Amino acid sequence: MSTPTLQPAETNFASAGLGAFGVFGLAVVLLAIAPLAIYPVFLMQALCFALFACAFNLLLGYGGLLSFGHAMFLGSAGYVCAHAVKEWGVEPLTAILLGVAAAAIIGLVTGALAVRRQGIYFAMITVAFSQMIYFYCLQARFTHGEDGITNVAPGKLLGLVPLSSSASMYCFVLAISLFGFLLIYRTINSPFGDVLKAIRENEPRAISLGYRVDQYKLAAFVMSAALAGLAGAVKALVTQNASLTDVSFSTSGEVVLMTLLGGMGTLSGPVVGAFLIVFMKYYLSGYGQWVTVIQGLIFVACVLLFRRGVIGELARLTRRSL
Repeated sequence: MSTPTLQPAETNFASAGLGAFGVFGLAVVLLAIAPLAIYPVFLMQALCFALFACAFNLLLGYGGLLSFGHAMFLGSAGYVCAHAVKEWGVEPLTAILLGVAAAAIIGLVTGALAVRRQGIYFAMITVAFSQMIYFYCLQARFTHGEDGITNVAPGKLLGLVPLSSSASMYCFVLAISLFGFLLIYRTINSPFGDVLKAIRENEPRAISLGYRVDQYKLAAFVMSAALAGLAGAVKALVTQNASLTDVSFSTSGEVVLMTLLGGMGTLSGPVVGAFLIVFMKYYLSGYGQWVTVIQGLIFVACVLLFRRGVIGELARLTRRSL
C-alpha cells in the first residue's frame, strides 16, 4: 500500500500559510524593536490607523462594500472610551470594550439599513449616518463640542500595569493591534471569508447557491465597525483625547486613501498605506494645508501608476518574475 502524498493544492495552501506566518513573525520582531529608532507615539498612532484601515479593507477589499462614513465608528468608540476613563474612572481595557460595543451597535443599526442597497446608494447611507454622528458629537454635552475630551489619563491596565509610560503603552497598543490583525487574517481565511469573496465577485450567483447574502454582509459590516471602534478606543488612550476630527468626513476619506494606496484586498496593503499616510501627516505637518495637496497627488499617482496599490503591484511583479 503506497503512502499517500500531499496534493499540489494542499502544498500551495500550506506553503502560503507558512509564508504568511513567516512575514507576520518578521513584522512582529521589527515592530518590537522599532521604538529604539522611531518615536513611539508616532508608531502607536500608525498602528491604530493601520488597524482602522484593515477593518475598512475587510469590508471593501473582501466584501465589496464601499463605506464613506467609517470614521463614525473610529470616533464614537474614542469618545465612549475617553469619557469612561476620565469621568467614570473605568479601567482602560473595560473602557476599550465599551467603545467597541458602542461602535458595533452603531454598525448594526447602520448596516441593517445599508446592506439592503448596493453601490452608490450603500455609500450614501453610510455618509448620512456618519454626518448624523458628527453633528451629535458636536452638540452632545459629554463630548464637549469642538473642545473634545482632553487630558485623558490612561490609568492602570487591569488595575495592575500603569500605562503612563510610553514603553508600557506601546506594548499594550502593539498587543491589541496584533490581536486585531490576526482576527482579520483568520476571518478572511475561513468559510465566512470565502462566502464574502463570493458575494464580492458575483452576488447573484451567491444568492442562487442558497447563501443569505444580506446576513453575511451585515455580519461583515458589524465586524468591520467593531474593529474600527477598537482602533478608535485605543487611539483615544494613546493621544489622551477624543475630538471631532475622529468622526469627520475627512477621516473617512483618509482610510479609503490608506486602503487604496497600500493595496485593496491584500492583508498587509492597508498597514503599509496607513503608515505612509501617518508618516506624511506627522513629518510634513510643517507644510500646513499643503499636506492635503501632497496626499492628493500621491493618490492620483497611485490610481494612474499603481492601480493595485503598493503591495498589490509588488505581488504582481513577484508572480511575473516567477
